[in-house]
Amino acid sequence: MHQYLFFIGSFPLRAYGLLFMLGIICAAITAYVLTKKDGHGLHRHILDFTMCCAVAGIIGGRLWDVFFFDWSYYGRHLLQIPFVWQGGMAIQGGIVFGTLAGIAYTKIHHIDTWRFADLLAPAIILGQSVGRMANVMNGDAFGHPTGGNFGILYPDTTLAYATYGNQPLWPAEIWEGQIDILIFVALLLFSVFPHHKGQVFCLYVMLYSLARFFLEFLRGDYTVLALGLKSAQWTSLIAFIVALIIFIFLIYYRRTPKIKNTCRA
Repeated sequence: MHQYLFFIGSFPLRAYGLLFMLGIICAAITAYVLTKKDGHGLHRHILDFTMCCAVAGIIGGRLWDVFFFDWSYYGRHLLQIPFVWQGGMAIQGGIVFGTLAGIAYTKIHHIDTWRFADLLAPAIILGQSVGRMANVMNGDAFGHPTGGNFGILYPDTTLAYATYGNQPLWPAEIWEGQIDILIFVALLLFSVFPHHKGQVFCLYVMLYSLARFFLEFLRGDYTVLALGLKSAQWTSLIAFIVALIIFIFLIYYRRTPKIKNTCRA
């Protein structure tokens, strides 16, 4: 586990930043492949779309973490808010802001928003999985102490060590990255069967929200907000309910025909 891969002079190349960018690149490549196989020419938008949503996602992820999770610190260190390379990104904020930017992009370019979202959903969750590798290397998004002699021991340069010291912690971020891969496979499988537009993306939101809700019980970097639940659990719960309502609505009330797998070899 190395936060710094090497230095160029006094400038450090952080593993967090490198893996974070790798997550975006992996998501973009996967999105390009899926949209190209779909055969409707949407792959031509992937580069511009990725840059638009990536910028919005980084801003949203940072602001979400600052104002919802770590304001007690950043309220006293305002000048450090833009220092995203140090870590401290909330994936839920990234999804919200990235989704809003994506909707705006599709409207401007007259793209079917729901169809595009369905194609991109597997790519998004794959990018999130790689992003969790960045958290492991940076020592953030960590779990709370296991109470035993098993778990992850973080270096003394990490936030995890500063929070809990030399105690074994639950590998919450590692398990989330692994679960994201399972969700990636589930979305690909669901997408090859007949479905209504929008259901793949809704399923992505539901599965990730469900995983995040339960994994949050193992996380040690956030405190309880209300009724025994953390802020990330409340946002996961709200996102799950909204996505479920839309998913059911698309089944029973949408009159558009079901989409069949149209990918071309």
